[in-house]
Amino acid sequence: MNTDTPGIGHNSPPDPIDTITGSYTTDREESENWTDGTPVENETQMNDVDALRKAMRQCRLDLEAGQKDATKPLNDALVAERNRWKPTIEDAKRIEGCLVSTVNTFKQKLAAEQAEAERKAWEETNRLRRDAEAKASAANAADIDAQREAAAAKQAVIDAENAAKAIAKGAPKGMRKTTHFEVTDFSDLLRWMNKHARPELESAAAEYIRRNYKDGVNRPGVRVWETKEAF
Repeated sequence: MNTDTPGIGHNSPPDPIDTITGSYTTDREESENWTDGTPVENETQMNDVDALRKAMRQCRLDLEAGQKDATKPLNDALVAERNRWKPTIEDAKRIEGCLVSTVNTFKQKLAAEQAEAERKAWEETNRLRRDAEAKASAANAADIDAQREAAAAKQAVIDAENAAKAIAKGAPKGMRKTTHFEVTDFSDLLRWMNKHARPELESAAAEYIRRNYKDGVNRPGVRVWETKEAF
């Protein structure tokens, strides 16, 4: 009786990575012999390396194709699940945006009123502080009424500060400060950047050239040339 039972998974299909790389084992090993940092020295060596490069390129293309085949079902499932959720999420976001717009004007009105009330409260606090300082300075140390008046003035400042802070805490919720900008004169801005933000200006110019250097336009300060390189 044969008791040699195959282990679990013995009938699993071979890993496509192993299958693909296995068919290029000889080319890979020979390529590793050539890639020790020593450049080729003659045409025969060049042809040998080019042949290996062609083989390893095909190996890479086969691996990429295998990767695409293996991941396609997963990607399709991921896209399908995301698309299943997307309309409901977008509609909830749409409703949220409408609600924000519905209260925006009123909240801005409340915020402006609160800011003005806070400004007036601190203005009154500063006035009381100046009055308290003046009374404290003028109060006769031996005059109990004058000392009591100075103490009352000092307490009034504390009360006013607390009131101003309470107003600040009463600002409408769900609002944030938004800073806006507009370029009103690009020439003025570029002159300023040339003097104060030269690295950023150079980076922007370099990116512009990177996107456009092949369009055949001659631009001052830019050199475009061609070379032959291995690929």
